Amino acid sequence: MLELRPNCECCDKDLPPEATDALICTFECTFCAGCVEQVLGGICPNCGGGFSARPIRPAAMLKKYPASAKRVLKAEGCGPRKAA
Repeated sequence: MLELRPNCECCDKDLPPEATDALICTFECTFCAGCVEQVLGGICPNCGGGFSARPIRPAAMLKKYPASAKRVLKAEGCGPRKAA
C-alpha cells in the first residue's frame, strides 16, 4: 500500500492525498511536479529512477487507510542525482 507521503522531499511543499502534482518513483520517493521538472530533470535523486503520477486514493479508502503524516525532507539539499 502506498504511504501517500505528505510533502515534497525537495522543497517541502504540502502534497495532500488529493494533490494532482505529486510524483513518485518506484520506492515512493515523493516530489512535486515543479521540483521534478525544474530541479531534478525527471530523475529521482535517491534511486536514479523516473517518476509517475501518484495515484489519488478514493475518500472512502482514505478513511480506512490514511495517508502518512511523516514528512521526509532531503537534509543534504535537493539536486540532480550525481553519477557514482
